[in-house]
Amino acid sequence: MHGACQSYYEGLMMAGANFASSPARILIDFMDPLVVAEKVATTKEEQFVTIKDLEEELRDGQRGVSGTGARGKKKVLLV
Repeated sequence: MHGACQSYYEGLMMAGANFASSPARILIDFMDPLVVAEKVATTKEEQFVTIKDLEEELRDGQRGVSGTGARGKKKVLLV
């Protein structure tokens, strides 16, 4: 997740970000990047998180945050 309210969304995505803020150039909620980070961090690593998975949890949906997606980071250890 990269960017802030006045970031150049397209440039961040071309530079390799998997999620970036404000494709619609609007003021985003300060919690939106945290929602994205929490979802990616708590999703099992064999699953892929897309913006569709997050859209309902974001104040402005895909207008505030968008992206291509990311593989989850949670590791499940079998003991």
